[in-house]
Amino acid sequence: MSSSNPLRGKLMILLGFILFLPVSIAIQVLRIQVVDGRDFRSLWSEQTVDELPIKAERGQILDRNGRLLATNFVETKVALDPKAPGMTPDLVDSVATALAQYTDATASEYLQKIRSTTASPRYVVLERSAPVMAVDHLRSMNLRGIILEESYKRRYPFQELSAHILGFVNHDGYGMTGLEKTYDPMLRGEDGAQQVRRDRTGQITAYVGAPKRLPNHGITLETTIDGNIQAIVEEEIRRGMERWSAKGVTAILVRPSTGEILAMANVPTFNPNAPASSPTESRRNRAIADMIEPGSTFKLVTAMAAVEQHKVRFDEIFETPEDGRQVVYGQVLRDHDPLGTLSFTEVFSKSSNIATAEIAMRVEPRDFYQYARALGYGSPTHIDLPNEMPGRLQKPYEWSKVTLPWMSIGYEVQATPLQVLQSYAAFANGGEMMKPYVVKRTLDWHGNVVSETHPTRIRQVAQPETIQKLLPVFEDVLADSGTAEQAAIEGLQIAGKTGTAQKYVNGGYGTSNYYASFAGFFPSRDPMYAMMILVDEPRGVIYGGWTAGTIFRHIAERIRGVDRSLDQIPSLPQQDTLRTVEFEQNLAVAPDFVGQTKDEAERFLKDMGLSYQLGGKGDRVLKQEPLAGDVMDVGQSIKLWVGSITPSEIALEVPELRGQSMKQATNTLLASGFTVQKVGSGTIYAQFPLPGERLRTGYAVTIRGKTRDLGQSIQSERTSTTSQILGGLP
Repeated sequence: MSSSNPLRGKLMILLGFILFLPVSIAIQVLRIQVVDGRDFRSLWSEQTVDELPIKAERGQILDRNGRLLATNFVETKVALDPKAPGMTPDLVDSVATALAQYTDATASEYLQKIRSTTASPRYVVLERSAPVMAVDHLRSMNLRGIILEESYKRRYPFQELSAHILGFVNHDGYGMTGLEKTYDPMLRGEDGAQQVRRDRTGQITAYVGAPKRLPNHGITLETTIDGNIQAIVEEEIRRGMERWSAKGVTAILVRPSTGEILAMANVPTFNPNAPASSPTESRRNRAIADMIEPGSTFKLVTAMAAVEQHKVRFDEIFETPEDGRQVVYGQVLRDHDPLGTLSFTEVFSKSSNIATAEIAMRVEPRDFYQYARALGYGSPTHIDLPNEMPGRLQKPYEWSKVTLPWMSIGYEVQATPLQVLQSYAAFANGGEMMKPYVVKRTLDWHGNVVSETHPTRIRQVAQPETIQKLLPVFEDVLADSGTAEQAAIEGLQIAGKTGTAQKYVNGGYGTSNYYASFAGFFPSRDPMYAMMILVDEPRGVIYGGWTAGTIFRHIAERIRGVDRSLDQIPSLPQQDTLRTVEFEQNLAVAPDFVGQTKDEAERFLKDMGLSYQLGGKGDRVLKQEPLAGDVMDVGQSIKLWVGSITPSEIALEVPELRGQSMKQATNTLLASGFTVQKVGSGTIYAQFPLPGERLRTGYAVTIRGKTRDLGQSIQSERTSTTSQILGGLP
């Protein structure tokens, strides 16, 4: 009995322990959850895991010769994890000492920064932008506790060079203008990610392992820009601006056979490294964003339409009034000087407005309109740059009696400088218009080609025979008696046209504010370069031949110095050699037909040799496929849907808006059935079209607030007084 009692006792003790253990665990869990839970949850909330982006490097932008136009520099943040494995106090001291060798701070200051952080610091920022030599030194120490965090900042090595083409980025690295904006998603690439631990204040306390995702760096752009020519252009237009005391100068240079933009510049300009230091106006690319009345450069349309429609003979003689003035439908049209008897060639070489208007009035309005459209007026060029304006070309049903004669000399039409140049580039290219472009190809981070831009044919603007007939006419503009004799260069044959257009300022055409221009190409018989120069408000001498023509000559002379092939003057090419550069023969750009009458659209399609399909019933095009500006196959059929538009939709009267607030004017236009294009803000001081004009539903009416200078976007409206005088300048 006595021996069994001790055994029973041991069993009871064991049983008690077994029963007590779960109870004890349950009590502990309850204590942790209830009693200590708040403290544990607080600690957990103070230490959360987050992702820190690893910035992708923005793609570079190169000129056609591989020269860096936009690149990046690395900014390195130096941080320290003093609790990292192996980081002894002595090693922490050595890091502080090493960094102090290259900065203005002392080792003691860095150590104090480390000691003054949280009780358990795992991420202490020592320098937000460390010198390169400091970074190299710290990296060579190969310590786990040193954290080097790189980011990229945009840099434009040549400062202002190509500023309006390149654009700039904001402080977050997003493209705001130019190529930086157009190609922003490709240039930015895709950021990677690094896991970090943050405390409750959001401060990083530690890095967590290796990068979770590595970045994909941005695509590089190889442009069509020739850096040498771009520098020449910018230097010469700056000199021209100073010489003529002008408000500004714009220049564009293109390869006519391909559409490649070789140079594009405006002065005043800006430094994309510090864009905020320049006025907003200086940052606008006026080559594509300003709409001007082109003046006499538009006479190319008149000449081409009249010759191809057989409305004029080359041996014809034109008599102009002795006083150089002629009344046309109650308005006075004048020449810059009394010109007397003129041949057809002299009408354009001496730039007679009276004779040009006479020739234009022989052409049917719808035919004249189609030639203007074919030459690119009234439609954007679809260049790969942002904020391009489409220009404005009124449709024939919007014309008054005086529209045709005034449009023939470059009024009542608005165009960007690029549109004017595009028309002359097509002339230079045997009548074949090419789409302008800036990016030649894109490259990945390893230099492999991702995409390539092929020259794209838009349309044939005229028959090669017409081009060959007109070429000597526009070469004669640079003869001794021509309006562009100041642009002539001995030994280099040039063709082109001057323009001097009055600016619409403060409700009317001024007598002291002008746009002076010259558009031309060289060598005229085998064109390699086409160029447009626009001088805004020259002082002293205002004529396009003297101002823009002189700048044109200086640029062409310097290009000749770097391109020795220009010294070879070829003979007049045959029709089959006018276009010597290969391009994607199967590509074209769809014209714009929406809003045209059915007859207008069909006539244009037949003249251009394009196939088409019609759907619906009515007399006006309501929809098209492909959309205007879309790239299409040359043989692709264009689908047009026609319908009926009521007279009220065609003949809505434009209300008076001047004096209203921007909001009031907007509401008035929308209620009247128009769309709105707003410029500036505040009280409306100008509108286009003028009150009383009748337009179709949905037409865009431009209203301008007092905060914007009217001269920045030229209007084509005219006053109705019979005493008004326009023209007169070559």
